[in-house]
Amino acid sequence: MRTLYMTRRALALLLVPAALPALAREGQRGDTIRELEAVTVHGKPVKREIVPVQALGGKALERLGVYSVADAVRYFSGIQVKDYGGIGGLKTVNVRAMGSHHVGVFYDGVELGNAQNGVVDLGRFSLDNMEAIALYNGQKSTILQPAKDYASASAVYMTTRRPVIQAGKRRNVNAGLKGGSFETINPSLLWERRVNERVTASFSAEYLYTSGKYRFSYARKNGYDTTETRRNGDVSMARVELALFGRAGAGEWMAKAYYYNSARGYPGASVREEPGKFKHQDRQWDDNFFAQATWRARVGERYSLLVNGKYARDYLHYLSDPRVDVSTMYVNNRYRQREAYGSAAHLLGIRPWWHAALSNDFQFNTLDADLVHFVYPRRYSLFTAVATAVERDRFKLQASVLHTFVREKTRVTGANAGQKSIFTPSLVVAWQPFKARDLHLRGFYKRVFRMPTLNDLYYTFIGNKDLEPEYTTQYDVGLAYATGHPARLEVQVDAYYNQVENKIIAMPTSNQFRWTMLNLGQVEIRGVDVAVQGSFRAGGMELSPRLSYTYQQARDLTEPGSPWYGGQIPYIPWHAGSVILGGSSATWSWNYSFIYTGERYEAVANIPENHARPWYTHDLSLSKTFRREKHATRVTAEINNIFNQQYEVVQCYPMPGTNFKIKINILL
Repeated sequence: MRTLYMTRRALALLLVPAALPALAREGQRGDTIRELEAVTVHGKPVKREIVPVQALGGKALERLGVYSVADAVRYFSGIQVKDYGGIGGLKTVNVRAMGSHHVGVFYDGVELGNAQNGVVDLGRFSLDNMEAIALYNGQKSTILQPAKDYASASAVYMTTRRPVIQAGKRRNVNAGLKGGSFETINPSLLWERRVNERVTASFSAEYLYTSGKYRFSYARKNGYDTTETRRNGDVSMARVELALFGRAGAGEWMAKAYYYNSARGYPGASVREEPGKFKHQDRQWDDNFFAQATWRARVGERYSLLVNGKYARDYLHYLSDPRVDVSTMYVNNRYRQREAYGSAAHLLGIRPWWHAALSNDFQFNTLDADLVHFVYPRRYSLFTAVATAVERDRFKLQASVLHTFVREKTRVTGANAGQKSIFTPSLVVAWQPFKARDLHLRGFYKRVFRMPTLNDLYYTFIGNKDLEPEYTTQYDVGLAYATGHPARLEVQVDAYYNQVENKIIAMPTSNQFRWTMLNLGQVEIRGVDVAVQGSFRAGGMELSPRLSYTYQQARDLTEPGSPWYGGQIPYIPWHAGSVILGGSSATWSWNYSFIYTGERYEAVANIPENHARPWYTHDLSLSKTFRREKHATRVTAEINNIFNQQYEVVQCYPMPGTNFKIKINILL
């Protein structure tokens, strides 16, 4: 009966506001159009946004010469990617030092969920069918969005390619083949077709195999004094994606099905004292599927509606066998997650300069595992957001309040974590002081809470059902300035202050194989992000330079009496930055990129033994397009880590040295 009550309550929250179109009779549409532009225009990240946003899309993303979304977002300021070695290693993203769990990851406007551990592996998503990637701090500039979009401290939005079929054609075909170092082979196919005047279809598929083997220099104490080969980093992966896009009356819709299957090895940590001793034979198999749909419509002059729905099923099998790897304990577990999600967002124009929005989301998650004494949790989540936006002359203001209600059930009586009911506000302001100057001053305040993951609460012998949610408080002030035409320069600078409370950490108990989750941590973060982007023409070539820089001081304030109190938290560098220099002509394009990560510490204790040296890489790609009457062939050569620097993003997980890739695309 309680489940039925929750379901009825969710449906009521989603559907009751649908009566609002009756109020939408008159008015003007100006602000509504600007809201839609904020969603679709990812290539111009500075001018119209009132929150800090960085984006890569179109030719810039194509020229970058990287495989996954994780590799691309490294070029954004304020971001750290934890890379556990090579193509096969897990890749998670951390924005402004608040932790990976506070980053929402959205795929075509719908969040990718992982209720089990709260982390999305961005290395799983290739750029083969990606149109744009955007990073928002705080939240998007539009208030017509699902309630869950307000629930993250920052968000990565991935937008896949939508079919653009020229007049006189019925289809586009892009067949690609990549190959290179580490025995990598990566064929792909993109097929797009116009079904009729209102409907287009897209089919995308790819396969990737790599042995993951690469040589790296190794150090026992100081300096690199031996060479080993990274093993058990092989990956075999297949992805299939089918999408339909259409228009219906005053609205548009999209439906998508996504399937991903992989088998991979985890090479594990390299042991400095005894190189090559451990084989690291851990294996993982993933099988992921989701189907989602989006419908956006405008009814009358004042009312807009956005509806999202999704079903996801995830399977994970992890094997660690001490018979082939003496460094580990035996683990052979299977996990199954299911998620059902629905959202309805409503936007009402009260005045031409004043809009209000109401968003209601319902999400249901399950987790099954073949663990001893597992409690089989079920999580019911309701999200309700109320927001308003005001735009008068050159002043903009957005304010919102998000209510999150979470209730959980377990098969074991008394094992659930109870229910949570939390309100979290946000406020965003922007001002253009000079009408003739494209200068915008902006700032925001946002309060966010993170519900503990199902692993945090219920993992056998480790979970702690009494954990409190993790809270973050964000403050940001900054400016965005753009100048020049046709040559253009865009600059944005932001200073921020963040606090993380009740930080969830793992602590050992009676032995090293039994840990528990506790609320202990508190972190204080101060930082500055700088992003500069330009575009101009010189000698018949279009040039697009880009620069990013981040300064961060992230202090651990967990235990005032600790000798490490106030130290820099692990893996957060004080200084980091990147440079991209891209160019293109009629048939040629090239891209040079540089990434720098400054000194940092690999543990809470800021002592010389835990100090990590700075690292940097240089990458270069060159592309030539050969055109014929009805088709074109593009050939791309890439070289990464040109100077063969030996470095580690995560301690004891060495990264590849110099590596190469050749890519051929046939466009029909």
